[in-house]
Amino acid sequence: MKLFTLTILLFLSSQTIAYDRILGKDFATRSEVIATNGMAATSHPLATQTAIDVLKSGGNAIDAAIAANAVLGLVEPTGCGIGGDLFAIVWIDEDKKLYGLNSSGPAPQDMTIEKLKAMGIDKIPPFGPLPVTVPGAVAGWAAIHKRFGSKSFEELFNNAIYYADNGFPITEVVGYYLQLSSERYKDYPNFKDVWMPNGEALKKGDVFVNKDLANTYKQIAKSYGESFYNGDIAQTISEFITEQGGFLSVDDLKSYEPEWINPVSSDYRGFDVWELPPNGQGIAALQILNILEQYDIASMGHNSAEYIHLFTEAKKLAYEDRAKYYADMSFADVPVNELISKEYALKRNKLINPKKAASTYDSGIFEDGDTIYMTVADKDGNMVSLIQSNYRGMGSGMVPPNLGFMLQDRGEMFSLDPDHRNSLEGGKRPFHTIIPAFITKDDKPFISFGLMGGGMQPQGHAQIVVNILDFQMNLQEAGDAPRIRHFGSSEPTGETMINGGFLSLESGIDEQVRSELLKLGHNLKDEKGGYGGYQAIMKVDGVYYGASESRKDGHASGY
Repeated sequence: MKLFTLTILLFLSSQTIAYDRILGKDFATRSEVIATNGMAATSHPLATQTAIDVLKSGGNAIDAAIAANAVLGLVEPTGCGIGGDLFAIVWIDEDKKLYGLNSSGPAPQDMTIEKLKAMGIDKIPPFGPLPVTVPGAVAGWAAIHKRFGSKSFEELFNNAIYYADNGFPITEVVGYYLQLSSERYKDYPNFKDVWMPNGEALKKGDVFVNKDLANTYKQIAKSYGESFYNGDIAQTISEFITEQGGFLSVDDLKSYEPEWINPVSSDYRGFDVWELPPNGQGIAALQILNILEQYDIASMGHNSAEYIHLFTEAKKLAYEDRAKYYADMSFADVPVNELISKEYALKRNKLINPKKAASTYDSGIFEDGDTIYMTVADKDGNMVSLIQSNYRGMGSGMVPPNLGFMLQDRGEMFSLDPDHRNSLEGGKRPFHTIIPAFITKDDKPFISFGLMGGGMQPQGHAQIVVNILDFQMNLQEAGDAPRIRHFGSSEPTGETMINGGFLSLESGIDEQVRSELLKLGHNLKDEKGGYGGYQAIMKVDGVYYGASESRKDGHASGY
């Protein structure tokens, strides 16, 4: 009965937004995409179309997600690529169960704090060879396909290889970030050869060909990813990083295996919100929601000063725990069950002053530290929530010769304090920002969703859940609504930021609200961008509803 009621509310909300758009009111948004046989939502049209092509040709959601992600690595290199990592939450309808995949790579085995200190390094730099960790995306594709795929692995790369060989036009948002990236990376080896043909940065409308990546994809496709970790590609990567002064070896690549893990959840207003446990930051979203659930959020009004203040203080509490506790659980004791418990949220909530912003909170103490997101659903009810990234947009600046991609710089996230849970150790995975999410109701799939964007992601996940379940927005409106983002006051590396951090409000939030937040003691700082990128698929009564981020180039499509 509750789900039926929610369905009606969502339907009514959808109608209200449609009328607002027609009448030209201030907060208008495009319609949800609605279909029954399959749905895909990505940040690039060619990737969405690829996913639908695979679904229509008999592939399942897993096949379609891999194919679309391969296209994204080519067409949106500013957000992802095979030099990066991958996480996924997969609903398999036959099993009536969620599966979690952690395909993030570790630091090189020979890399130690002592060696870096001897080099005069007291913080891992953001660019160059030192922050490069083992890229996990390709191994993730192979692992998820071997377990759940239906079409041949090689066939899934057809579209990506075609576009890489024959070219495709650069889209608007990607073109903007390629211009910025070209300024940052133009002096790094091999960057210009790939992304600055004729010596100029690519821009919107330019037709881009990446034959090196086409050849790399062909090898990956034929070898089931084996060549990437134990073949010519692996050898090229290792030799290049060694020449540049880094530590990544063929043995590091050869020994890498993704990890199947159990997603964790917390109930919010009768719905189970699912995230993956650390080394990612997903449980921060659950910690935020556990605090918010103690309040009548709906009565506060969307993006009111009262709501934004409460949300920001809940975020601060969760992120102090994030900085202290979140780390690779194979190396560190992370009290996940305690952190996401309702009892802990009750204790933490007592620290919030409804009339004043806190400069800082202490993390809890227990007895016992840029991206793409996409989602696909198929006719059989399977759903994939997948996120993939290089970090800092394109990554480390390290472009192995003749391969057509850049390696990630996730190692920057390690702390060089040996006593920190997230301290650097060879073979250890760093704290990670990218997180997929899922919502179930009564043990049935409801929404597969995610919101990319570094430290914005848990904040964005929580805002999406609140928009849908508290403010009764439809799936598209929940993503298009103006967002907030709080920065600081501490990071997983142990680095301290400005007291209280600063709060950014997206355009569309009332000036009176800004004034009230200033009176509460919040430091406001305008940011252009940085509010994340959202995709989602909802399933209600056998019908799929799709939504895609209006801040990106992509779209949702179904059939």
